[in-house]
Order: sequence, then structure tokens, then C-alpha cells
Amino acid sequence: MISKELVINRYFAKEQQEVNDLNAELESLQNQKTELEEEHGSEEGVFSELDKINKANVTARLKELKSEPDSSEEQKILRQYLDLLTGESSIKKSVAEKEAFLDENLLKYYQMLTEEQIKQLVVEDKWMAIIDKDIHSEMDRISQRLTQRIKELAERYETPLPALNDQADELEKKVNSHLQKMGFVW
Repeated sequence: MISKELVINRYFAKEQQEVNDLNAELESLQNQKTELEEEHGSEEGVFSELDKINKANVTARLKELKSEPDSSEEQKILRQYLDLLTGESSIKKSVAEKEAFLDENLLKYYQMLTEEQIKQLVVEDKWMAIIDKDIHSEMDRISQRLTQRIKELAERYETPLPALNDQADELEKKVNSHLQKMGFVW
């Protein structure tokens, strides 16, 4: 069987991008909601009097605050939170609808696939993509190993041979002078 992702990537990329965009927007709203909860969830924060932070409790608290003077800032935060909850549920609904629509169209399209399209999906989109990925990862591995080996050789041969010979001659003279001082003569 041909994987769902292959058919989507080839024939329903636009629809999938719409779902991805909605999911990104949903994640952004969820992050904003979490930030709001963390920012105002301390002991003296707006959410401190709530047992659980959910739509029912926030709505009830908002109703309580309508009769209290000097609570406009707290009401503003609670309304902001409710707006985020409403937006989140709206986007979740849109995502579910788009995914259902995509799945429905995908199922219909599976039945209409020709042999040529199937070959294209399996050979080009699946196998060739895997081969291409494997080749690139192997080339990267070889390139990194070659770079590492070149660095090792550069470090090893950093000092030219004549300089090494000069150092060896100096050290040999020092060793010979120490040996003569110790009484060894040859």
C-alpha cells in the first residue's frame, strides 16, 4: 500500500499546508494561553482564586467581577483568556474539518490512481528520495571524515622537516653534553 504522506505530498500539498498553518496558529494560541496562565497564576494573580483554569470557572469569575469596582484590569485579562479559549476551540474545529476533508479526498483519489502514478509515487517519491537522502548523508559523513583527517595531518606536519632536524640536533647536543658531564665518553 502507498503511504498517505506520499499521496498528500504529491497531490494535496496545498491542503496539507493549510492544515499545517492552522496547527501553527493553534500552537501559537496555546503558547499565549500558557503564558497568560503562568503570568497571572501566582498567589496574587488573576487566576489565583480559581480552583481550575477553564472556561466555566473564568466565565463565573468574570460575572462576579462585573459588580466590583476597580476590577477592570482583571476583567480585561479574563476576557483575553476567554478569547484565547474561543480561538483555540475554533481553530481545533477548523483543523478537524480540514483533516476530514483531506482524508475524504485522499480516499477518493486512491481509487483513481493509475499504474503510472503509482510507479511515480513509489519509485520517484519514495525510493529515489530515500536513496537521495542516504547518498547525501554518506557524502556528508565522508566529507566530515576527510576534513577531520586533513586537520590531523595539518597538525602533524605543522612544523617543517628542516626545523624538526634542527630541534633534534639541538637536543642531541644537550644530551651529549649531559652525558659527558656524567662521565660517559664515546
